[in-house]
Amino acid sequence: METVRLTTAQAIVKWLLAQRTAVEGEELPIFAGVFGIFGHGNVTCLAEALQPVQEELPTWRGHNEQSMALAAVAYGKAMRGRRIMIATSSIGPGSTNMVTAAAVAHANRVPLLLFSGDTFAHRIVDPVLQQVEVFDNPTVTVTDAFRPVCRYWDRIGRPEQIIQSLPQALAVMLDPATRGPAFFSLPQDIQAEAYDYPARFFEPRVHYIRRPGPDPRDVDAAAEMLSGADKPLIIAGGGVGYSGAVEALTDFAERRAIPVVETVAGKSTLVHDHPNYAGPIGVTGSAAANKVAEDADVVLAVGTRLQDFTTGSWSVFKNPNVRFVSV
Repeated sequence: METVRLTTAQAIVKWLLAQRTAVEGEELPIFAGVFGIFGHGNVTCLAEALQPVQEELPTWRGHNEQSMALAAVAYGKAMRGRRIMIATSSIGPGSTNMVTAAAVAHANRVPLLLFSGDTFAHRIVDPVLQQVEVFDNPTVTVTDAFRPVCRYWDRIGRPEQIIQSLPQALAVMLDPATRGPAFFSLPQDIQAEAYDYPARFFEPRVHYIRRPGPDPRDVDAAAEMLSGADKPLIIAGGGVGYSGAVEALTDFAERRAIPVVETVAGKSTLVHDHPNYAGPIGVTGSAAANKVAEDADVVLAVGTRLQDFTTGSWSVFKNPNVRFVSV
């Protein structure tokens, strides 16, 4: 078996470069670039691995970890989850500054890849600068703060671990059902360790976002419910845009003469002067949209989880017999 000897940090960067995706018929790198603030924990290994590949994977230095990670979230959202930005920080407060961005990406199901430096895995030099010292559990570090706000979390303890972990993280970030932030804790010493990686691990691969189809029985039930509705309503959420379904939803609403309201995330699904557009719904919605919702007897919710701001804590829908179809 052909192998390539690299440090863990070099192998991570080489693998990132090999991942591709298709956007509107054009093959592009999945990872568009890196936002980073480099200090102890990520400067001597990960930064050194990134430096020679600036043409393929550009790195931009941030001034604050929170703002740069939030910028990475914004990019992933603007690209409808099809391409991903990376953010990296040093250990300690550099790492915790990215927690809010991870939470935003988690709540909005936006792909985001985070690499944080971490304390030495061998622990010989503990305590190090800005280390959180948990005296009864030395396995805990500041990076554990990311566990509840990430869809995928891992601490790399051996160089070969990334052979499993990196593809798993990418699968999570690209699956519409699990999409969100992936986080890697990179101990300083593990980043520098070398390993003979299988060459095939770095072969280019084109990834596609899965579009699982619905159960035909559910489709039939939804169609029957809608066809019998007197006052149907469509709620368009952010998932309409992520799925590239704006045109299909608009066509369906026009043919069936069904009014469409939007969630905050679904804003601009229909243009403001479209005849089927009734406005934004919910707590921050318009009187017109909420009035339409009051009387609806069947609500088709597309690409929305029907959060409290959308439903007004379920006070918007006044019809006691209203039924819901969630797509």
